Amino acid sequence: MRISSVLLPTALFLLASSAGAQSMPYPQADAEPDATVRVTGALKPVRIYDDQAQQIAGTYALSNGWRLKVNPSSHAIAATIDKQKPMRLFAVSPYKFSSRDGRVTMEFNRGDMGDEMVMSYAPDPRFAEMVVISSSVAQR
Repeated sequence: MRISSVLLPTALFLLASSAGAQSMPYPQADAEPDATVRVTGALKPVRIYDDQAQQIAGTYALSNGWRLKVNPSSHAIAATIDKQKPMRLFAVSPYKFSSRDGRVTMEFNRGDMGDEMVMSYAPDPRFAEMVVISSSVAQR
């Protein structure tokens, strides 16, 4: 028996088994402070008007299977993914929101119908990795 005939199926099996076991960590807005010093300007509050709030409020089915519920207020949104703790994201433009530490951002009112959103977040502050998830509105 040739070694390559054994190695190929074994390599494919290991690759397939590791792909199914991967799960993305949930984003953590304003997690515990790390040991680095960051100098940033203060966020200038952006007002969210009633018509904008109606356009972004609701439940979104994220592309990775998570469910995102968005509740807007006058300057921020409370975003809850599945049964995780709600994240408070602040408006940086009429349809773009960011956590205080900048590790989580959400942009709404995208697409032809304005019913799509994109969320990006850094799952681990020690690495320069960014996860981007898109969605369409599931219900309002």
